[in-house]
Amino acid sequence: MKRRTALKVLPFAIAFASPAWAGDNLQVAYGKRLVETNCARCHAVGQTGESTHPDAPPFRLLHRRYPIEDLQEALAEGISTGHPDMPEFVASPDQIEAIIAYIGSLGR
Repeated sequence: MKRRTALKVLPFAIAFASPAWAGDNLQVAYGKRLVETNCARCHAVGQTGESTHPDAPPFRLLHRRYPIEDLQEALAEGISTGHPDMPEFVASPDQIEAIIAYIGSLGR
């Protein structure tokens, strides 16, 4: 009896949980697109590879070097001197959340 009840409830649990997972995945994908477009010229933005600029840390290591809160604050204020050749980068709150979600996904 308990097994039947669990099997009846499972589809509803999955249905209500899926949008959050989908939202997280969309946010990570959006963050990935943003960093590929704006940062990949100097930084390694994926799970592997070295940055092309010697002073640009790979994104997969950022969470080890800086607390996520610091990265979020730096993005909110506009990063202007990450390394000497880094252009000023200003992001909207939605973009910041997406970039932070992407950086966080690299540490998994």
